[in-house]
Amino acid sequence: MLKGIRVIDFSQYLPGPNTTLRLADLGAEIIKIESPSGDPARFPPEKDGGDRYVFRAQNRDKKSVILNLKDPSDQQKARELIREADVVIESFRPGVTKRLGISYEEIIKVKPDIVYCSLSGYGQEGEMSHLGSHDINYMALSGVLAQFKDDNGRPVFPSTTLADLVGAVSASESIVAALLQKERTGKGSYLDIALADLMSSLMTNHILIESANGQKNGIERLHKKLISYNLYETKDGRFISLGALEPKFWENFCLAVDKEEWIPAHLSAPVETNQVYEELKKVFLSRNLEQWTIFSQQVDCCMAPVLESGEIADHPYYKNRNLVQERWALKHVSTRYNNGYSLLEHSTPSPRHGEHTDELLKELKHS
Repeated sequence: MLKGIRVIDFSQYLPGPNTTLRLADLGAEIIKIESPSGDPARFPPEKDGGDRYVFRAQNRDKKSVILNLKDPSDQQKARELIREADVVIESFRPGVTKRLGISYEEIIKVKPDIVYCSLSGYGQEGEMSHLGSHDINYMALSGVLAQFKDDNGRPVFPSTTLADLVGAVSASESIVAALLQKERTGKGSYLDIALADLMSSLMTNHILIESANGQKNGIERLHKKLISYNLYETKDGRFISLGALEPKFWENFCLAVDKEEWIPAHLSAPVETNQVYEELKKVFLSRNLEQWTIFSQQVDCCMAPVLESGEIADHPYYKNRNLVQERWALKHVSTRYNNGYSLLEHSTPSPRHGEHTDELLKELKHS
């Protein structure tokens, strides 16, 4: 869908590279500009001598060009590359692009219709814009982290960089929208995208509901309030999710486990005094995760196993959609499903540092 769109990517680490990975999966050409020392996400090398695994995961299907943006001549080369491009994305701290000669104000002199995306933690202006920050800070500040608490009310430390990845989804969405505007009007755009903003947008239900009635956990019935919408331990110490909110799904489940008498308890609370809840826990403990996984595919009751990352590729759903594939001796995940066509089958590995410098600068010279 984005074939023919060229993106100049000055970003490093995770949010920006994941944004351009998503654009690459849509068909865009991504030119990754790296300093002579390279994207810090490359280092230190893994045991196989290659780049860090996170770098490999986020930078497939891209080209790498080395430019020293502290050198005025390389700044000029960067602007010339942008002149032939459609999109620029950068993730420097506010003000840095001006020193490097690639600020939006500088770029629109050579490319007035550019779509220019600045991706940062706290935006380009404001009292926190100058502060360093990371994923856990955006999760904490937005209120999202407070929604993940253990039974003692303590926030659970996440093992995924949710804010970085949600930010990338939103940034790629905004870039595609800006490209559509450009197609319709001929006008470019400047996008000031802050990860803290994007995380707060996930709290729309929670903020409105708390302002109305003081309830802090969003949709109350979905927060440990129902036996039909909960997590249950299995015989082998694993967990299964049950989301049978609608009566038909709850009935399907109860009948499938031969417990028709449970049906009236559909919206009852998961407390020890609830006999059905105590019996329900015992039923889940009677089978292992594999057995419940098979059950979840045979009985239409909104059930799914809590999978570990290494199990995802082997689950029938992902196998059917072919979203996870082994490429270059590692498993990679496509960012989208495209009517049975696997994007990874024609993918290229993350580029070597500066691998495409000569090719693209020679092309620039000819143009």
